This record gives sequence, C-alpha cells and structure tokens, in this order.
Amino acid sequence: MVVSKSWTMVKHFEGVPKLEDFKLIEKELPPLEDGEVLLESVFWSVDPYMRPYSKTALKEGDVMMGTQVARVTESKNPSFTVGDYYVAQSGWTTHFISDGKKLRALPSNWPESLPRSLALGAVGMPGVTAYIGLKQICDPKPGEVLLVNSAAGAVGTIVGQIAKIKGCKVVGSAGSDDKVAYLKSIGFDEAFNYKTVGSLEEALKKASPEGYDCYFEHVGGKFADAAHQQMKDFGRIAVCGCISMYNDTIPQTGPYIQPLLLFKQLRMEGFLIFRYEDKPIYEEAQKQLLEWILEGKVKYHEHITNGFENMPAGFIGMLNGENTGKAIIKA
Repeated sequence: MVVSKSWTMVKHFEGVPKLEDFKLIEKELPPLEDGEVLLESVFWSVDPYMRPYSKTALKEGDVMMGTQVARVTESKNPSFTVGDYYVAQSGWTTHFISDGKKLRALPSNWPESLPRSLALGAVGMPGVTAYIGLKQICDPKPGEVLLVNSAAGAVGTIVGQIAKIKGCKVVGSAGSDDKVAYLKSIGFDEAFNYKTVGSLEEALKKASPEGYDCYFEHVGGKFADAAHQQMKDFGRIAVCGCISMYNDTIPQTGPYIQPLLLFKQLRMEGFLIFRYEDKPIYEEAQKQLLEWILEGKVKYHEHITNGFENMPAGFIGMLNGENTGKAIIKA
C-alpha cells in the first residue's frame, strides 16, 4: 500500500498567498494496472507562473499544479525501468501513478556530478525559457546591450549568462545587495538593487547611457514603464512574466506604450514556454545548457527548501523574492 501526500489549494488566493490557503491531504493509491508506473517525487519546483495560473486552471480543493523530478519505484510498463528518473507535471504530490505519456526523461548524457534538481532549473523549464526567449525573440548580437530584471531568479541568471556568451553587455536588476553581488560574480557587467536606487530611470541610464537593444522582462509594472523609455530603436523585448502584478487585487494602470513601440520600431512579444515543450528546440536548449554548465560557461545556484511539508512556505518565499537562482523543494 502506497499513501500519497498532496498539497491542495483551499481557496483561490486573494493578494499574496498565505499558509492557510493550503491543506495537506493523504490518499491511498490503487495497485498498478498494465501500462502504468508508480513514481516517487524527489524534487519539486515552485515557480511564479503558479500564482496567475491558479486562478483559471484550478478549482478550490484541487492539488496545486507544479513539476517534479520523480523516480520510478514500480513499473508495469516495459518502457519504464525501476530506478529511472523523469520530469513530470503531477503537482504538489509525493507519489503518483502515470501511464508514461507525460513523463519527460532527463537528458541521456546526464552526468552523476550534477544534481538531478537541475532538470527543474538551469537545464529545465527556467533554463530553456531563457534560451528560447533569447534565441527566438531577443536574438542578441555581439556588442549589444541586454537588460534583464528579476535577474537573480531562476530564468534571469541564465538569461544574463547566455547573453554574455553571445558577446553582449549585460545589465541586471535584483532586490537585494547580496543578489547584486551574486550577479556580478557570474559575469553581469552592471547590476543594481531596484529597491534602494533613488530613481529607476537614473539607475537604468547610469548602467547603460546608450540605452538597451534587448530587454528580457519578468516584472512588469513601473519597472517596465521605465525600461521601455530606455530602449534603442529597433530594440527587442521578450515578455516572460510580470511578477510585480500577480498579487494585485486592483489592476495597475500605466503609460501607453504604443507610441514607443511605433516610433522606436520596437519588437515586443510575450511567450509561454509550454508552447515549445514538444518542439525540437526544447531538447536543443537542454543539450546546450548542459554542455555550457559542464564547461563552466554557465553557473547555477539553487535555493533549497527541505521537506515536502514546507512546500507552501517555499512557494510564498519564492514569490517574495527570497530565492537566488532556482527555488527547489527537496524531499
């Protein structure tokens, strides 16, 4: 008998999620049928997208959405071997049964020297998001200037390092002096603490007086308003998130962006990584990221929260910016 524990969403979040918005439940899983596999979660990912998606994708009482690295513990499917690891999208749960159709194997050349949690971070969805957003939308050229906000997060740290590999000047913003120091330690040319600068406009101009060719957007709101003004003609903006707005109960209003888009002839595109999951570029990105990490060209940092019982706290902490790099929950 296998008992699975799961975190459910008690009610839809009002403003910032709170611990009392979650409930831990237990469920006995049935015996496997032919073609099925039983998996045990080893690492879970907590990500900003869970906050806005919970509004439309979940009903009150549903298991929280999310991704994990899980190990096969029992198999009645010849394609899956006990002991193998997969990335699954089975939510905040410790054990689950799968027919194997939505399990993504870790890259075949995964070295034992790297933690498998990277399949949720630098070599997983966040890293792939950075790779594809840069390649498909920003297309940075050597000598260009790239700006990324929330730069010390799971995606931002990889964006900046890939842009450096491409020969760009990279500017990042983050929410603490420690995070700024970390960004500089991994190669960012300029970095600033957006919480302590007197003026975002002045900080952006100081970091790059000539303006910005590329902007990788995670934050939205007032930061975006200031950054758009600093774009060069023909600049490219990849909109990956708008975390400053996810907890708003009253929608923000801001300057109209159409004149800037028109007269600076900017390209601005929002993208969701889910549309690329079955495309060849996803595996291309994973292969390249793994290679860069092994070569030391891309460095990673994980913010580990130990214990499945602490998932809600880890999620809330991530939304509050407590993590540097990828926020991971470890069993």
